[in-house]
Amino acid sequence: MTEVEPQYPDEVPLPDWAKPKDSNIPPTKAKSVIESIKKTAFIVGTALICFAAARNTITWHFEKLWGASGEFWQSNWKIILSIFGGNDFMLFTVGTFVVTFVVFWVINCCLLYIDLTGKPKWALKYKIQDGQNQPLEKSKLMRAIKGVLFNQFLGFLLTIVMYPVYLWRGGSFGCELPSFQWVLFELLVFILVEEVGFYYSHRLFHHPKLYKYFHKKHHEWTAPIGIVSIYAHPLEHIISNLTPILMGPMIMGSHIATTWMWFCLAITSTNISHSGYHFPFLPSPEAHDFHHLKFNQNYGVLGVLDRLHGTDILFRNSVCYDRHILMIGIQPVKDVFPSCPKEGCKKSE
Repeated sequence: MTEVEPQYPDEVPLPDWAKPKDSNIPPTKAKSVIESIKKTAFIVGTALICFAAARNTITWHFEKLWGASGEFWQSNWKIILSIFGGNDFMLFTVGTFVVTFVVFWVINCCLLYIDLTGKPKWALKYKIQDGQNQPLEKSKLMRAIKGVLFNQFLGFLLTIVMYPVYLWRGGSFGCELPSFQWVLFELLVFILVEEVGFYYSHRLFHHPKLYKYFHKKHHEWTAPIGIVSIYAHPLEHIISNLTPILMGPMIMGSHIATTWMWFCLAITSTNISHSGYHFPFLPSPEAHDFHHLKFNQNYGVLGVLDRLHGTDILFRNSVCYDRHILMIGIQPVKDVFPSCPKEGCKKSE
């Protein structure tokens, strides 16, 4: 059965800088899938070969770092356990809420300061969609903040429900922290599980029969800001935001410290993706920013499933794809890959 893409009544046309670079006909779906499989196999295969070749050296250096700071983390973990008095239920529910709440709002207070004050001035040159949310509409912002706070409370309730499942899966709360190698392996599993869970649940909420009732709320922001990462319909927040992140630790029966680490990484990642700024030395938010702009592109986190299903064709034919890199210099990426207003998104010579 052919899936019908949803029609978005409030969809905005692409600005000049984001229009396709050329008018080439997109490859057929079959060809695109084969190409995606080949490229994915090449990337994964190359990564595995490189990792295998450098495994001993990399592991040795990280184990030294892990071991050197091991006593620090171990002693602080014991302090955390003592604060909760050995109550695993409180550790999983209240502890998780506090950790995720603090990380989320520390990051977003910094981003909101830039959005609300326009300071520091140097930060504005890294804004992806120039002129958008400058200044922020206060009523719209307050509505988003209220929605976010409600969803965070909803997340707390979900941990109460999921606590028995976490115990059933063998989740650990012990004094001994897991080894570096095991944490690294678990993080890899978490990332893959999140990619699958988020891509398909996210795309589900873009279905025409569901979009206007659920996901449209999140897409009120065609130029996103950090806090919008969890500004969503409560049902969507549980299914598409929380569940893909929770599933990895549940499947692996992870130590609660590893689970917290993963939650912090996931929160940081989604806040960067929604920030609206492409800062140097941070992961690129170009793909998800483009999703908010165009709605039916880039449903996933990593981009692998988007490539496989052909839901990134428009993105790959725009200058935003060229800009979708980790910048290691201070020059804004839009200056490195400029667009020509007269020729859509073609690169300037």
